[in-house]
Amino acid sequence: METTLRGVGVSHGVAIGEVRHMGTAVLEPPAKQIPAEEAEREQGRARQGVEAVAADLIARGNLAGGEAQHVLEAQAMMAQDPELMADVDRRIAVGSTAERAVYDAFAAYRALLAGAGEYLAGRVADLDDVRNRIVARLLGVPMPGVPDSDEPYVLIARDLAPADTALLDPTLVLGFVTEEGGPTSHSAILARALGVPAVVAMPGAGELVEGTVIAVDGSTGEVFVDPSGEKRAELAKAAEERKALLSAASGPGATSDGHKVPLLANVGGPADVPAAVEAGAEGVGLFRTEFLFLDDSTRAPSEEKQVEAYRKVLEAFPEGRVVVRVLDAGADKPLDFLTPADEPNPALGVRGLRTLLDHPDVLRTQLSALARAAEGLPVYLEVMAPMVADRIDAKAFADACREAGLQAKFGAMVEIPSAALRARSILQEVEFLSLGTNDLAQYTFAADRQVGAVSRLQDPWQPALLDLVAASAEAAKAEGKSCGVCGEAASDPLLACVLTGLGVTSLSMGAASIPYVRAALAKHTLAQCERAAAAARAADTAADARAAAQAVLSGE
Repeated sequence: METTLRGVGVSHGVAIGEVRHMGTAVLEPPAKQIPAEEAEREQGRARQGVEAVAADLIARGNLAGGEAQHVLEAQAMMAQDPELMADVDRRIAVGSTAERAVYDAFAAYRALLAGAGEYLAGRVADLDDVRNRIVARLLGVPMPGVPDSDEPYVLIARDLAPADTALLDPTLVLGFVTEEGGPTSHSAILARALGVPAVVAMPGAGELVEGTVIAVDGSTGEVFVDPSGEKRAELAKAAEERKALLSAASGPGATSDGHKVPLLANVGGPADVPAAVEAGAEGVGLFRTEFLFLDDSTRAPSEEKQVEAYRKVLEAFPEGRVVVRVLDAGADKPLDFLTPADEPNPALGVRGLRTLLDHPDVLRTQLSALARAAEGLPVYLEVMAPMVADRIDAKAFADACREAGLQAKFGAMVEIPSAALRARSILQEVEFLSLGTNDLAQYTFAADRQVGAVSRLQDPWQPALLDLVAASAEAAKAEGKSCGVCGEAASDPLLACVLTGLGVTSLSMGAASIPYVRAALAKHTLAQCERAAAAARAADTAADARAAAQAVLSGE
């Protein structure tokens, strides 16, 4: 009998197929003692296991490319963390086996992160995956992972580690469903990059019986168990209509009555550029430069290395707009040479612009590299600071840009509610705003963006969040300046129409979402978008806001 389950849709499309479950987690190794004379050999085994896993993660990243490569390289660095390895050595020295020492050392570090307010929940999932891979290698057992199958299937898992998600074969894995995760988790971001329909944070996903046929709607978050022939036909028809719309829509982003809404791409480096160009991105709305710094957490990359990476991205968009976010370090992106090690709550501490203002040499080098990278190019370079709280922050950043001789527009990200509430004040110092809806939701609702249990508060349809977007857009309009959205909210076609109605002037998203958003905007007038935005803001819940906007745009 057909039943419907609901999670959070994080990657567009519909998948219908049989359930296959991810392999179970590695078993806890036995706690047995070894003689003192075997300690050195066990320490060697542990180091070999760690290096082998790090090499495997890097190799998977090289194969995957794009954003997945950056995520997996960060995981490899996690495996080789000197403090973790020192702890492993200490445990072996007092009698633990290599595998038990790794298991216990990672457990201790995991508890430390959880005790810091769980802001690093996404990193905890990655940490568990690294631990499991090392332990499996030391035990000599296969690492549980994507099931072997000659036939296409829908993958079910408690959560998916980046190393598994990055190499999913879209010809076999039709879509996936997880019990945990959220719209901004690594798995969700990589699913969108792959173009695989996905639903996360769905209770009871693990109870689906192997071989059961399910239909996954990655747009609505609905999962239909044993779908009827009628439901399959309905979903297939919707998929065909969506495909036709995508084919019909081309060119710059605009509403049906010609109101222009530039559609830009979020990129993490040069490897992400080809997909953005292929999708018809009109430029880059968020160039995340921190991935360049994560290559070595002990020191900043040289100015020459930065110039090379930045220029490759700038060259890909002649006459286009490229918005670069300066280094956003701290919280879930710690760097040894910058990030305080003893903050009780890193999410509310020294991160983003605060970090850079504490280390002006790092900011100065990055701004100088950007200035050099743009020399002689016809690109429209814009540079923005993360985690701007007030006018004092905005002025400090603008002053640093001028001192570095940067010929570009200077902007501020709106990720903290105070920045949205005082946007006109901030715009006295900078030339544009860019809304990071992921962090803005996190700070508005005190809801960790990586914790599935509070995912409803991370829903970008929350009316309170829409109010803050509206306040920012209205302030920018009053000052004659631009206000874009570069958070994952922009990748939802329906919400993209609402954001346009709220007054947002550009939308930036993962490349795979651009055709969907372009097609949705092309179906509606600006006035319809404005009415949908007003209806969404008048609602009391995220679900009601979405339903109200949908009703307006569908003419109900």
